[in-house]
Amino acid sequence: MTASLRTPAAFYAPLAIGAPEPLRGQPVRLERMIHFVPPHIEKIRAKVPELVTQVDVVLGNLEDAIPADAKEAARSGFIEMARSVDFGETGLWTRINSLDSPWALDDIVEIVSAAGDRLDVIMLPKVEGPWDIHYLDQLLAQLEAKHGIERPILVHAILETAQGVKNVEAIAAASPRMHGMSLGPADLAASRGMKTTRVGGGHPAYGVLADDTDSDARAFSQQDLWHYTVGRMVDACASYGLKPFYGPFGDFADAAACEAQFRNAFLQGCLGAWSLHPSQIDIAKRIFSPDPDEVAFAKKILDAMPDGSGAVMLDGKMQDDATWKQAKVIVDLARLVSRKDPDLAETYGL
Repeated sequence: MTASLRTPAAFYAPLAIGAPEPLRGQPVRLERMIHFVPPHIEKIRAKVPELVTQVDVVLGNLEDAIPADAKEAARSGFIEMARSVDFGETGLWTRINSLDSPWALDDIVEIVSAAGDRLDVIMLPKVEGPWDIHYLDQLLAQLEAKHGIERPILVHAILETAQGVKNVEAIAAASPRMHGMSLGPADLAASRGMKTTRVGGGHPAYGVLADDTDSDARAFSQQDLWHYTVGRMVDACASYGLKPFYGPFGDFADAAACEAQFRNAFLQGCLGAWSLHPSQIDIAKRIFSPDPDEVAFAKKILDAMPDGSGAVMLDGKMQDDATWKQAKVIVDLARLVSRKDPDLAETYGL
């Protein structure tokens, strides 16, 4: 199966007359946490103006966790929130209902019609293959043209089915409208027939035993259920210039485990994670911002190799063009964080 139905020459052409030209590169945005809010609850909507100052992305959730009889209220609540709040540099996203649901079409049409000029990203759940992206891509172009929207709304896919993971590269290549992908561990576990009811994180029974010895007890090491999937997602995103994210961590009471899972994702290449509870905002902010000591050493590498060529010794370790690229990733992220967080800017010395 080919990754895209469009020829290279037509890939960046608008899909509707009057639609904005697709972007040829990702907007430079800080997205350490995608904070979910249920927009059908008025008292939570009232807190959004304050929330905007605390998070990188506010996402109005219309899908899972929204009762069926509250779907329309969530949609209208999101539109009201989008129109009334000044989001500034904070991203505004929505997670619509899945394309096989009775609510998805109205989610797309009504939100783009009423608030498409304010919306940065539509998160699409249960993406199975590039055909789901092609459908949404075409529909968004038609709606953007109809309503005079001047910048394209991007699409973020959730990997939460076995078929979606199998087709991850084709999904990444499906459209220039693609923003990135998130791991959806709960639905993915069900799709795969995995024997866990946890939402993200590890499982105490999933691990390896140390070799048998004469000692009375063999050491057991818990392993990461999601390492393989996150790795595949990161590789697909990196190959096509997209942004990979860890999804939800459902145990709000276990901050240490949440932090460990977010850190694993950060080290593997993820740029952020979902925050479903206010307690997870600071965890994501801390984990997905580079460590000050790492930034200081990365700056030393860049200062010692201004053009990235050659090799130098720093603190007894050889640095070359490969480590220069690694250092640049860290310093570029630190500069982006510094624009949002003055305290960290001072710590980084940027």
